[in-house]
Amino acid sequence: MTDEQLAQFLVAAKRATYAAQGDSASVTPLLPSSRQLEFRLGNVLYRDIYFGFAFFVGQETVHVDDAPVWAMGYAGGIVDANADEGAVYKFLQFALRQVDAASPYRGPGLIRGEGFQYTSQTTGTLDNFWGIERISQARAVVYELRYHGGKLR
Repeated sequence: MTDEQLAQFLVAAKRATYAAQGDSASVTPLLPSSRQLEFRLGNVLYRDIYFGFAFFVGQETVHVDDAPVWAMGYAGGIVDANADEGAVYKFLQFALRQVDAASPYRGPGLIRGEGFQYTSQTTGTLDNFWGIERISQARAVVYELRYHGGKLR
């Protein structure tokens, strides 16, 4: 699988799972008390398994012919106890639907709407990367997530 194919697959998978449907895209989880989202295209499988809600930890993997080829770990959530969790996560889903192949990790570098501002800063490439995303409301950070990962060899 080329980098371009992997990036395009990640965009399709991310737009079809949490970004589009939230938890309703879940399949029966492999791990107790987790949520699990999956997307398959031919012999390529995307799997996202996470725990928690207001604060959550998870891992995304891409498998080709059942062999893991790429993974991303993430942890974060609501950082302002007064934030409207439902509104923040609704805006997060909107931002994540804007993912593109140039940066297929989370959402775009900057997007505004619904009284929120979403930012995502990534360092690295599909081989080895890390980043941070934030959602602010009235210039105060209400949500923050850190992510990292790369190709598996």
